[in-house]
This record gives sequence, structure tokens and C-alpha cells, in this order.
Amino acid sequence: MTTRTNQTVVHFTSDFRLPGFDAPQPAGEYRVDHDEEAIDGVSRIAWRRVGSFIHLPAIAAQGLTQQMVPINSADLEAALTKDSGQR
Repeated sequence: MTTRTNQTVVHFTSDFRLPGFDAPQPAGEYRVDHDEEAIDGVSRIAWRRVGSFIHLPAIAAQGLTQQMVPINSADLEAALTKDSGQR
């Protein structure tokens, strides 16, 4: 099975929390990886998302440790929508 990872950067203007996080994360830009696997079709290849991960801390934060935390894509989208409505 063919897989790929797409990396994006998301921006939060205020603190946010995702399910499973112990504490709110500060505003900033965060790298997000989306793992996808190919679905072979007759005429073309389609991709299905099989996992998403957010890199902590934020890109600009200076931290001694970095971690990649699994997240639900729908939860991330909801947090970004909520954040964009707070401006």
C-alpha cells in the first residue's frame, strides 16, 4: 500500500485546546502532519487520510522537548473555526 505525509502549518490567534490535551496550547503557528494511504481506482489514485499529528510546541516556541501528538482532523478543524470566529 502506498502512503504519503502532507505537512501543513496552522495558525491560532488565541489559546486553544484539543480533546486529549492536558492544558490549553498557546497561540501561534503549529506544524500538522496528515498521513494518507492510496486507494487504487480504475482510472486514478485517490487518497484517504488515516492519521493526523500536531507538533508541539508551536514553531516559534523554544522548548527543550518536542513531541508529535495524534489528533482528530475534525477536532482540529473545529478548533480553527472557533479561533477564526474570535477575531
